[in-house]
Amino acid sequence: MLSLLYYLFLIGLCTSFLILSAVALIFTWPFQRSRRIVHELSRALVRIFFFIPPLWRHRVIGREYIDPHKPYVIVINHRAMTDIPTLYFLPLNFRWVSKREVFKLPFFGQFLSIHGDICINRGRATEAMEQLIHKGKMWLGRGVSIAIFPEGTRSKDGEIHRFKAGAFTLAHEAGVEVLPVVMEGTTSIIRPNRMFNWRNRITIRILPPVSPAHITEIGIKEAANEIHDQMVDALNEIRNTKR
Repeated sequence: MLSLLYYLFLIGLCTSFLILSAVALIFTWPFQRSRRIVHELSRALVRIFFFIPPLWRHRVIGREYIDPHKPYVIVINHRAMTDIPTLYFLPLNFRWVSKREVFKLPFFGQFLSIHGDICINRGRATEAMEQLIHKGKMWLGRGVSIAIFPEGTRSKDGEIHRFKAGAFTLAHEAGVEVLPVVMEGTTSIIRPNRMFNWRNRITIRILPPVSPAHITEIGIKEAANEIHDQMVDALNEIRNTKR
């Protein structure tokens, strides 16, 4: 019953913030092409979502690695839909890269469109890469970071699998740093029966950024493998600490 009430509350909350975001976009678009205010509204929405349940906890490790005045290509491990709101704990203005199917979901799709997130068709790899590079460079040029799940899909077993090249190609071509972020605990927020787990803890660990010069030096494929291994090690460390 409590989960049902919270779902109803979230529907009303998301509807209100969706309207606020649309109004903010209309009034700020002529002079704020980064959509900073729209993004900050989403951060406020996330803070409300995580704050109300009294036994939900989160911690952010490695915040010192972030320069809030610089854009990054952010790469995150992907296990659940709740990974998306969790990333808003980072003090960065960013745009998601998402498959076009997500843009059709209620609330999620409308929020993504208002935010200016990048829609790609995963069924057409060449076209998707061109869209990623074109739109990604546009936002990075405005000082806005790009957030990507480099595995390309959710991990079914909770482990971090092979990375695709898109995020690292974008960072290389745009000349920006890659910011690896590892999350643990997002899968247990909602139980398999769709009810909320009212005792949950999320850990977000930010790793040192990787320079475009390093990516150029060792190559895109090797850089992707190196960052993959660093994120796997970080995830294992988080899990071992929880035991």
